[in-house]
Amino acid sequence: MAGFKSEYLAGINRNPQTMHGFERLFCDETPMPVLDPGRGRTRICQFWAHATDDRAWKGPAPPAVAYVFAGGRGKKEIVAQLAGFEGVLQVDGYAAYASLAGDAMMSGQIQLAYCLVHARRNFVRVHKTTNSPFAAEVIERIAAVAIEERIRGLDAGERRATRQAETKPLMEALRARLIAVKDGISRRSTLIKAIDYMLERWQGLTTFLDDGRLEPDTNTVERSIRPIAIGKKNSLFSGDEGGGETWAILASLLNTAKLNGLDPEAYLVDVLDRMVSGATKTNQLHELLAWNWKAAREAEKRAVA
Repeated sequence: MAGFKSEYLAGINRNPQTMHGFERLFCDETPMPVLDPGRGRTRICQFWAHATDDRAWKGPAPPAVAYVFAGGRGKKEIVAQLAGFEGVLQVDGYAAYASLAGDAMMSGQIQLAYCLVHARRNFVRVHKTTNSPFAAEVIERIAAVAIEERIRGLDAGERRATRQAETKPLMEALRARLIAVKDGISRRSTLIKAIDYMLERWQGLTTFLDDGRLEPDTNTVERSIRPIAIGKKNSLFSGDEGGGETWAILASLLNTAKLNGLDPEAYLVDVLDRMVSGATKTNQLHELLAWNWKAAREAEKRAVA
C-alpha cells in the first residue's frame, strides 16, 4: 500500500507542476512541526502552498492547490519548487520571494505581485496600538478600492479598464499621501515601517492595475492555507518527514476537490477504484485531477440524460 500511495497519489497530485504551466501562481507558507526523535521535541519544517484560480475572469487555470512539504522556509526551498515556472507570482512580502525574483538565474522569469491586504494589515495593527489618525486614513483609502466584487466574472480586459478608470487614481493619491507624510515621522515609529513596507513594494502592489488577470490580494492561497493551520491545531505535529510529505499529498487532493465543488470522499473512492482496477493507466493520471474528473463525470451525466 505504501508503494501504491507514493507512486499513484504523488502521480495524480503532480506536486505543483501542473499549475506551473499557467502564467499566474499564488504562493504562501506555514510552519509545520515535525517530531525530532531523541531530542524530546519538535523541529519546525514548512508547508508551502501553490494555488491557481482564474474563475474571477473566466481564465484557463482551474481552482487548485498543491502543498509541498519542505525542511525550511528559505530561498533555496522556494527556488527548487519554482524551477521552470515563468510568470507572475502573487505573494505576501516575505523576503525569500523578493530574493527569488531578483536572483540572476531567475531574472526575467518571475514577476512579483504583492498583496494589498497584507499592506493594509500593517496599518490596522498600528491603529490598534497607537490610534494613529494617518493609519486610519490609509485604511479608509485602501477600503475605497472596493470595486473587485463588482468586476468579478468580467473578462480580463474589462477588469483592467475599470481598474484603470476607478482604482488607479485612488492608488496614485494614496502613494502621494504616503510620501508626503513619511518625512515628518520618526524612524523609530511603527507607522514608518508600515509606510516603508508599502512604498518599497509599490510596483508589485499595483501590478493588478495593469493586468486584469491578477488579483489585488493573495486571499486565494490564504484560504487554502487555513485548513492546514486548523489541522495543525488538532494533530499538533507530523510524526516524521515522510508523514509530512504524505500529509501534503492528501491535503492537496482533498482541498482541490473541495475547491472544485466535489465531495472529497466520493471523488477519492472513485479515483482509487479507477487506479486499482486499471481503468486509468499511469499515463492517464491527469484525467483524474479534480477539474478533469469533474468535467468527465458531468459529460457522462449529460450523455445519459
